[in-house]
Amino acid sequence: MEHTNPLLDHDQNLKKFITIGEIMLRLTPPNYEKIRMASSFEASYGGSEANIALALANLGIDSTFFSVVPNNSLGKSAIRMLRSNDVHCTPMILSTPEETPTHRLGTYYLETGYGIRASKVTYDRKHSAITEYDFSRVDLDALLDGFDWLHLSGITPALGPNCRQLVLDTLRVAREKGMTISFDGNFRSALWSWDEARDFCTQCLPYIDVLLGIEPYHLWRDEDDHSKGDWKDGIPLQPSYEQQDMIFEAFLARYPNLKCIARHVRYAHSGSENSLKAYMWYEGHTFESKLFTFNILDRVGGGDAFASGLIYAMIHNYRPMDMINFAVASSAIKHTIHGDANITDDAQTIRDLMNMNYDIRR
Repeated sequence: MEHTNPLLDHDQNLKKFITIGEIMLRLTPPNYEKIRMASSFEASYGGSEANIALALANLGIDSTFFSVVPNNSLGKSAIRMLRSNDVHCTPMILSTPEETPTHRLGTYYLETGYGIRASKVTYDRKHSAITEYDFSRVDLDALLDGFDWLHLSGITPALGPNCRQLVLDTLRVAREKGMTISFDGNFRSALWSWDEARDFCTQCLPYIDVLLGIEPYHLWRDEDDHSKGDWKDGIPLQPSYEQQDMIFEAFLARYPNLKCIARHVRYAHSGSENSLKAYMWYEGHTFESKLFTFNILDRVGGGDAFASGLIYAMIHNYRPMDMINFAVASSAIKHTIHGDANITDDAQTIRDLMNMNYDIRR
C-alpha cells in the first residue's frame, strides 16, 4: 500500500520545494518582559529558511528543509518540530562532534516589543553546527534532484566562509538543473557588514528568478565608475510607486534573468501597530498591493511570511494582483501568531484577509 501525506495538495502540477539554511532555538521571555527581568523563557525554533519551509508545508506544498544540526537532544528536537509541521527532513544532517567540534545548535533571544518599545534580538549562534560543517562532502546534485523550486537567503552566507561557498555552489547546481530559484537578501547587521553583504549577494543575482527585497545589492549606475553611485541611493524606505518602478527597471536592465521582484514596505506606527504594503514587478508591470494595518503579537518572521505567501501564490498561478496581495496578507497574519513561522494551515484565511473580509467563518 502506498502511503501519502493527506495534508499535502496532491495537484500533480505543483512544484516540489526545497530550502537550505540554519534553524535555531528561540528563547523568549513571556508577557513582553525584558531579558534582565525574566525568570523563565518560552522555547521554540526558527530561522528564515525554516520559517518558509514550515509556512509552505502547512499550506499543503511539498516542502523540504536541509541543514546541519548537532546530534543531540536540541538538534533532534528542532527536526521533530519541523516534521510535526509536515516538512520533509530526510536530507538533514545530524552531525557528530568530530564533524562540528563545537557541536551546538544556534540560539537567539527575543525581547518582544510593546507599544513604543521595539522588539530586540540577541544572537548566540557563533560556531553553530552549520558554520563548522564541511559541505564539500555533500552531493548537491543529488540533494536537489527531483525538486522544482529552491529558496535561499542572505542570512546563511553571513554565517561563515563554508556557508558562503555552499550558497554559491547550490545556486550553480540549481541553475544547471533548471530549477526556479528565489532569494531574499535579508541583511543582518549583527552577522556581517553592509559592504560584505552587498559584495556577496550581488554575486547571486545572475542565478535568481524571484528576488525578494532590493537590498543588499550593488546596482551601480556605471559599473566602470562607482563614483556615480547606486541606483538605490536616496530612495526612501517608503518609496513612491514611481521610485520603486525605477529601481525595478534598473535591476531588470542589469539582470534580465529576473522574472519577478517583490518587496514589502513597512510603516511602524509603534512597536505594537504597523502597516504593510508591497510592490512587485512581474510580466512587464509594477504592481502595488493594498495597505494592511494591524496590531502586533509577534513581528519576527513577517518577511519570511511575505516570501512564503508570494511563493505559494506563484506556484498556484495566481493573477499578479492576487499574488502580491496574498503575500502581504500572509505577512500580516503572521504578526498575529506567536513564534517564527506563519503556521496557517488554511489558505482561505489568508485570502479572506487579502479581500479585507474580517467576518467570523462558521
